[in-house]
Amino acid sequence: MTIRRIAALLFAIISFGVVAFQLALAAGVPWGAYAMGGAYPGQFPPELRIAAVVQAAAIIGLALIVLARADLLLPKWSRVSRWLVWIAVAFSVVSLVLNLLTPNATERAIWAPVAFLMLISSGFVALTNSSKPLAQ
Repeated sequence: MTIRRIAALLFAIISFGVVAFQLALAAGVPWGAYAMGGAYPGQFPPELRIAAVVQAAAIIGLALIVLARADLLLPKWSRVSRWLVWIAVAFSVVSLVLNLLTPNATERAIWAPVAFLMLISSGFVALTNSSKPLAQ
């Protein structure tokens, strides 16, 4: 397995956790204190529950793009993933900046490292070409 594929898998695994969190918020789990700057502690209001589902869907799409770029999934996306992967990188940059700027220290402590890992892993996939397998 290549380092590029490992980075893509890391992005996908982290994305799975973020998607699970967003879907939990959408389902009414009272974790609002750990999202949106803690402005809605407890359950999210209905409009933010819908936004959480939309964000979960977007993150799934980004994970699929990163996995396609690393040749792990969706081989027909290979050509278009060359530029789509930069959307995942940009999303990760924005996410990191917003999570570093949030006034909620708990949210920052949880999500800034997550966003940082997503940025590093998606950036690595975006910047590297198919690489040689790791030494066995």
